[in-house]
This record gives sequence, structure tokens and C-alpha cells, in this order.
Amino acid sequence: MKKNKMKKDFSIIIPITPKGKVSVVKSIKNLDYQASRIQTIVVSGNNPPKNRNEGISKIKANFIGFVNAHSSVKENWVSQALLFFKKNPKIDIVGGPQLTSKEEKSFGKASGFALSSRFGSGAIYKRYQPSTENLRADETMITSANLICRKKVFDKVTFNENIYPGEDPKFIEDALNAGFKVAYSPNIQVYNFRRTTLGGLSKQIFNYGKTRPQKERFIKTLRKPFFIIPSLFVIYLLALLFLLQLSLLFIIPLYLYLLLIIIFSLIGAVKCKNMLYFFLLPIIFITIHLSYGLGFIFGNIWKNREIK
Repeated sequence: MKKNKMKKDFSIIIPITPKGKVSVVKSIKNLDYQASRIQTIVVSGNNPPKNRNEGISKIKANFIGFVNAHSSVKENWVSQALLFFKKNPKIDIVGGPQLTSKEEKSFGKASGFALSSRFGSGAIYKRYQPSTENLRADETMITSANLICRKKVFDKVTFNENIYPGEDPKFIEDALNAGFKVAYSPNIQVYNFRRTTLGGLSKQIFNYGKTRPQKERFIKTLRKPFFIIPSLFVIYLLALLFLLQLSLLFIIPLYLYLLLIIIFSLIGAVKCKNMLYFFLLPIIFITIHLSYGLGFIFGNIWKNREIK
């Protein structure tokens, strides 16, 4: 009985859907940290942010990590996180990149590359690849797929249960507004599986765009233009036939976009040493951009409809 109540060094919260599989536990067992000092909390339910909040109520440690059920953590994940907090005592929250799983097949690896590129993901590409350490991080750098917090954070901030997906950017913003310090460390890494089909990827990115308006007002998003550019591009495509009646010069942005797709697809194929990417990446890039743009437009329309 005493053993169960023993103080832990690190608590890990894993949200999972009722029919989901917790594959991440296997990698947690292989951590280079004493197992008896780690508390693993799996919370099942259809609302991931609610699952995380329920897990928070059960923690026994001063440091709490969040990962996805389908992820795998690097062997030094806990030790690197604790070392980071030891070196940076003023930091309250730290996150790192969620890399593409080494077990992924070609489509998953290609979509992982697209997400980790500036052209594919814009300002949030650091979420998907190691970058420079940043002690003044924000929502563009970290997600709840790889997030570690001091226990005191949850005295003021929890996950918004009405937003999913997208509750983690809201959590980071709320934490910053509450005065907590947020950082990004390239040394704290997890591996994530990507969507296995184009339809799955499209749905995932569409939902990211759809929930953005729930996180913040449109006027605030205007200060972060990289979240709006995909929607402007969608509007441009819808209006292109009309615009061409005014001037053929309006076709130039589309040609430039297609040229960039070819360039970045070639870079991806060479960098990853797989020429199949040259044919996969154009489809994936277009899917990411159009899905997010359409999702953001839909989210704003739906939000305004609910207000009325």
C-alpha cells in the first residue's frame, strides 16, 4: 500500500479513445529512468482534453508529461526533461518535436516531411523537427503530443474541454497569459505515427483549421498571417475563373505556387533519398494547404452562425 502512495518523480498522462490502443506504454517501459519513480496514467474517453484534465487530478509528481497513445517516447525522454528543468528553474512548461515514427511507410514518412517543412506547415514546422532551443516558446513550437509541465501550472490552467483538436495551442496561450514561462527543447523527443491515407490527413488538417476560430477571435488571428494564408489561397482559387476575365496576369500566383511545390518536392525526394516523394509530396502539400484553408473558413462561418 505504501508503494502505491510513494512520491513519484514524473507522471505521464496518456489520453485514449475507448477503442484505441496504448502503444506508447511499450516505449515508456524502455525509458532510461527508474520505473518505480514514474507514474503512468491512462485515461479513456471520447474527449482528449477532458481525459488530460482527469489525469491531472491523479498525479503524484511535480513534473507531468503528456504524450499521445499511439506515440513512442525516446529512451531519454524523462531524463532529458528533468535535466532541462534543473538547468532552467524559471521555466514552467517545456515541449519538444514530435518526429515521424521510423516504422512509418512511404506515405506517412512523406507527410511527416511535409509537416516538418516551412512550405508545408509554415510557422509551426518546429513542432515536427528538432530546431534551436528557445526559452520563450509559444504555440507554434509545441503541442500536447510532447509536453511537460510543473505541477503548479495546473493550479491556474487546464485544458479547454470544448476545443478539440486545438486545445493545446489554447493551453499554451492561457499558460503564457497566466505568467508561466514556456520553452522548446530539441532534445526532448517523441515519435508519432502520421495518418495512413490522404483522406485521413485531409480530415486531420481540416479539423485543425476548423477549431482555430474557437481558440481566438479573427482579429487576433490576423496578427499571425501564416494561419490565414491557406484560406486566402482557397478564396483565390474559387475566384480565379472570374479574375481571369479581368486579366490573365491573375494566373501568375497559381504558377508560382505550383513551381514552389515542384521545388520543395524535389528537395524532399533528395533529402530523404526517395524519389517516390517527388510524386507523393505535391499531393500532400496541396492537401495540407487546401484542407487547412477550407477548415478555417468553415470554422469562422460556423462560429458566426452559432453566435446568431
